[in-house]
Amino acid sequence: MNVWGEQLMNALVIGSFYSLIALGYSMVYGIIQLLNFAHGDVYMVGAFVGYGVLSAMSGAPLFVGLGAAFLFASLVTGLLGLGVERIAYRPLLQSSRLVMLITAIGVSLVLENGVMLALGPSFRVMPVELPRSGISLFGADVTYAQLAIIATSVGLMLLLDAFVRRTLYGKAMRAIAVNPTATALMGIPVHRVIALTFFIGSFLAGSAGVLAGVYYGKINFMMGFIVGLKAFTASVLGGIGSLPGAMLGGYLLGFLETFGAAALGGEWKDVFAFVILILILTLKPTGLLGRTGTERV
Repeated sequence: MNVWGEQLMNALVIGSFYSLIALGYSMVYGIIQLLNFAHGDVYMVGAFVGYGVLSAMSGAPLFVGLGAAFLFASLVTGLLGLGVERIAYRPLLQSSRLVMLITAIGVSLVLENGVMLALGPSFRVMPVELPRSGISLFGADVTYAQLAIIATSVGLMLLLDAFVRRTLYGKAMRAIAVNPTATALMGIPVHRVIALTFFIGSFLAGSAGVLAGVYYGKINFMMGFIVGLKAFTASVLGGIGSLPGAMLGGYLLGFLETFGAAALGGEWKDVFAFVILILILTLKPTGLLGRTGTERV
C-alpha cells in the first residue's frame, strides 16, 4: 500500500507537467489548427531560465528564489511564445497546414540548437534541492514539494479555465476557434487574440519547465523533445482542441506511464505514450472529450 500510494503521488506530479504543456498544444490547435511541435522546447527554455534565476539568487531563501524563478521564467517563455507567433507563424496563417507544421519543426530545432550553442550540451544540475519533509497520507510518504507542485499546477489550470469561460478575451478565443473569418468581421482583433493564446500556452509550458527542473534536479537542451511528444499524446488522448481534455489526458497519461513502468519496469515508461497515441488515433481519433466536426466545402 505504501509503494502504490507513493506511485500515485508520482503519477499526479508527472500528470501535472503533461497537463500544463498539453494545454498549450490544445489552445493553439483550437485557434489556428496548428500542431506547434516547438512547444516542448519552450518548456525546456523555461527550465533553463529558472536555472539561471536560481543560480543568480543562490544566497536567497529557498521559497523566494523558487518564486522568482517561477514567475520570471514563465514571463520569459510567454514573451518567447509571442515572438515565435509574430515572426514564424503569423506570416503563414493563410498557408497550408503542412507549411506551418514544417515551420513548427524548424522553430523547435532553432530553440534546441540555440540553447545548446549558448549553454553547452551537458546536463545542468539545479542549484537548489527541494526539502524531503512531508506527511504520511494513507500509508504513503508524501512530500510538501509534491503537494506544492500539484497545487500550483491545478491552480494554474483553474485560472485558465476561468479566464476562457468568463472574460471577453476568453470568449473571443472560443469564437475564433469556431469561425475566425466571421469573428474578424465582427471587429474582434483576431491577431491579438492569437498572440495572447501563444503567450498563455507558453507561460504554462515555462511554468512546467521550472517545476520539472526543480523536481528532477537536472536539465539539458533535449529535455523538451520527449516531454513535448508525450504532452502532444496527452492532448490527443483527451481530445486536441479541448482544454478539459488536455487536463484529463495529461493526468491519465501520467497514471498509465507511472503504474505501467512500476509493473513492467522503468525501461518501458517511454513506450506507453506512443502505444496510447497509436491506439487513440486508430480507435477514437477525436480523443476522450473531443467532438467530431464537419468541414464545409
